[in-house]
Amino acid sequence: MQADNGDDRFWERKPLSAMTRAEWESLCDGCGKCCLVKLQDADTDEISYTDVACKLLDCDSCRCSDYPNRKKIVPDCVVLSVKLVSQLQWMPSTCAYRLLKEGKPLHWWHPLVSGDPNTVHEAGVSVRGRAISETVVADEELLEHIVDWPA
Repeated sequence: MQADNGDDRFWERKPLSAMTRAEWESLCDGCGKCCLVKLQDADTDEISYTDVACKLLDCDSCRCSDYPNRKKIVPDCVVLSVKLVSQLQWMPSTCAYRLLKEGKPLHWWHPLVSGDPNTVHEAGVSVRGRAISETVVADEELLEHIVDWPA
């Protein structure tokens, strides 16, 4: 899977700020981790991940079910930008946007490297089989869903 401009391994040569929209979008590995509900401790600012996913995340494909309209449907959905990648402390350590911002290479299982969008799931990196929709979890139950695997 490559960006539709045919530029082979563009992510190794271009900074995030110089990428086309197609290149930027192709960096998403489809893990679904950024769509998990996160809790922030009011006293320590520590972020905890839950296994509860945004109502728009298809927990099997690990893709947004209404990507073009996600911000309208879920107002607190974060639309990533180069600036935000630097600011968001909760970005998973495996996230391509974060890795590239930190000057690190993409993992072997990233679809741009492997050529296969399923390797993220085969490598056990995605939320597939581990996340449930927020539509079935009450807010007061979120603390019971804290997990440590998305890091």
